Amino acid sequence: MTKVYGVTGWKNSGKTTLVSKLVAEFSKRGLVVSTIKHAHNGFAIDTKGTDSYAHRQAGAHEVVLVSDNRWALMHEARTGGESPTLDTMLKKIAPCDLVLVEGFKNAAISKIECIRGQSATNQPVWKNNDTVRAIATDTRSQACEIPQFDIDDIPTIADYIAQMTGLGL
Repeated sequence: MTKVYGVTGWKNSGKTTLVSKLVAEFSKRGLVVSTIKHAHNGFAIDTKGTDSYAHRQAGAHEVVLVSDNRWALMHEARTGGESPTLDTMLKKIAPCDLVLVEGFKNAAISKIECIRGQSATNQPVWKNNDTVRAIATDTRSQACEIPQFDIDDIPTIADYIAQMTGLGL
């Protein structure tokens, strides 16, 4: 069964950087890693003037782009603006060793929260969310009783996630 672990935090806290570095670290260790990222606003992976854009604009429910080294599936949601659940998206991902999930603060998965001192303008997620199991930060908090890691200590954070998910590295 695929292992799943989340990375959460507020805007500009370092989530994408941490996920990218963890993907590289786990890949270096020989694991197949996939990611799921929650986006708060609409987004496009194709651009005006491309064939895939024309297909999607014409009303295609799904558009698949295929090349020799990559393929992508774009699916137009018909749910009235409601994002699919994390469970729904996990069922669509190809088999892998680990899925790192960015965002999805309220998903019922264990996660590490990114907190950077200069961008910590909101209440930390861990204070009101017991699925946050650890913190990746550049400023330690004496009031926090869950494990805290230096946000740049990628090998140690990867070791922690591997231990928590049972990856056995």
